[in-house]
Amino acid sequence: MNIEALRELCLGLPGVTEDIKWGADLCFLVGEKMFCVTSIDPPHSVSFKVTDEEFDEMVTRPTIVPAPYMARNKWVNVQEWSGLTDVEWETYVKLSYSLVKAKLPKKIQKEIDAIV
Repeated sequence: MNIEALRELCLGLPGVTEDIKWGADLCFLVGEKMFCVTSIDPPHSVSFKVTDEEFDEMVTRPTIVPAPYMARNKWVNVQEWSGLTDVEWETYVKLSYSLVKAKLPKKIQKEIDAIV
């Protein structure tokens, strides 16, 4: 995985937009809510939301830490691309998207689901 592959993965999901926040962070959003954030400049780290159970397991890995400011919401920060396999990257980014989308109002969820 690299930043371009991450962009392709995130932007391939229905209703996703990207934005630069805080001057140096590339944020991917669904329904205007962030589900994945990466630093624009190297060294890249990536943060995303996971389930409670996955959070507890993931933060025991050497290159994954609780995401600053967002750990209470079960976000992790992967500090090296090699911290996850390509399959894990795809799985966890899509999971984060689903978790965030599920918290959106039903009307917005239906609008996103209608996107082909």
